[in-house]
Amino acid sequence: MLRIVLIAAALLAGSPGLAAGCDGAIQSARYEGPTGQYPHGVLGDALEWGQLRIDCSGGAQLAELPEALVFEDVAPRVVDLDGDGAAEVIVVESHRDRGARLAVWGLTSGKLDRLAQTPFIGTRFRWLAPVGAADLDGDGAMEIAYVDRPHLARILRVWRYEDGQLREVASAPGFTNHRIGETEISGGMRDCDGRPEMIVASADWSRVLAVSLSGRQLVERDIGPHEGPESFRDAVSCR
Repeated sequence: MLRIVLIAAALLAGSPGLAAGCDGAIQSARYEGPTGQYPHGVLGDALEWGQLRIDCSGGAQLAELPEALVFEDVAPRVVDLDGDGAAEVIVVESHRDRGARLAVWGLTSGKLDRLAQTPFIGTRFRWLAPVGAADLDGDGAMEIAYVDRPHLARILRVWRYEDGQLREVASAPGFTNHRIGETEISGGMRDCDGRPEMIVASADWSRVLAVSLSGRQLVERDIGPHEGPESFRDAVSCR
């Protein structure tokens, strides 16, 4: 329901008066430009997004995707990935023929631009669901995690963002965080005892799992039965 309300608001509001550049850091981000050109409907409706808007201390900017691409996502994620004190934006982009990829956007000389991306999954209507971003192994570099095809392949993948590049460091099958038609992505990142963990579901949705990164291995820990959305909220909140 929230996604539908946001789409309706975007249709009414538009994006008037955007500044040509930003002289400060990204403060927030949102998707705009609802479009039906990619009728996948995995998030509960037939509309996706064609534009990414950022607000920064010096104004705002709008980036528009080419016709072959959409943002197929619930919301952009604003995170400082390189530790310079200025945030980047993590998004999901889907290509009409090659499916989804994860991408990082940010400011280059005050201009909003795509900085890095993973490969496309490779097939139309194949999607990925982000888990979140954190320094998962304590080495000072940030990792970004997502479930590759949460309804089909159910592979948890972890990519490291370093020197402006994304490099895959670990993956394992048997995980999910989204069901077809749901407007939210379940789980996320948590830090309960000084080390971040990824909260996801087992592939059959019977269990809630906490997954950590050790070297290039993903180590899972069963933290209880899946009994609905509250199970994920409790897990992410360390309850």
